[in-house]
Amino acid sequence: MPVIKNEFPILEYDAAKSSIIEDAETETLALPERAVFAFLRDEVTAFAEAHQARIITEFDSATKLYPIYECDYHGEKVCLCQAPVGAAPAVQLLDYLIQNGVRKIISTGSCGTLVDIPENEWLIPAVALRDEGISYHYLPPAREIKTNQAANQAIAATLTTQQLKFAETKTWTTDGFFRETPDMINYRVSEGCHVVEMECAGLAACAQFRGAIWGELLYTADTLADTSNYQQRNFGGDSIAIALKLALAAVILL
Repeated sequence: MPVIKNEFPILEYDAAKSSIIEDAETETLALPERAVFAFLRDEVTAFAEAHQARIITEFDSATKLYPIYECDYHGEKVCLCQAPVGAAPAVQLLDYLIQNGVRKIISTGSCGTLVDIPENEWLIPAVALRDEGISYHYLPPAREIKTNQAANQAIAATLTTQQLKFAETKTWTTDGFFRETPDMINYRVSEGCHVVEMECAGLAACAQFRGAIWGELLYTADTLADTSNYQQRNFGGDSIAIALKLALAAVILL
């Protein structure tokens, strides 16, 4: 299929399944089938060290090495990896994991609220608005992307078992952390977005393109609901440790 061309480069798309760097440099690893790919500061490393997880390999980016751990969780081998912030670097690492054997992935991390939602609430993004760049390299242009239903059900079952309240939501995935303007926030809310983050649409597109199962558990952190009074709050700090455990429990159900 030829490249789909457009006046605007971000809307151009090539459906080819292979690419030059992928074909030339992909390692031949046998990573665990299940993975937790988490946006949780130092919690991933702390958990890995506390549970004697071993480093299988390291992903060498231009700025740092990302250790990729294998841990034993309730008798299942799980790949555990810290995810870089931002859709483009996160997708680069997720794609690497998938190409090396990972097929079932749960991510977890924080989101900002666009409407009045308390801090440390649990949310499952069922739909993401594609206001970032990387998803357009994996799927044809579209305004939104749905996340994987099987992954969402596994996350919901885990939260239900733990007797935690949660809701499904629509998220705004953006590249522009410092460009969340009042008018744009109001526009996104009018489209049904209740939260904002920086990776969901890209990760969902990558997984769908590669035929992997991916889903995400979000917890609410800062709030932009009052566009004249931004509140960082505690940035969801009370949820970090439990979020990792919930993601591990959810990925076992896939």
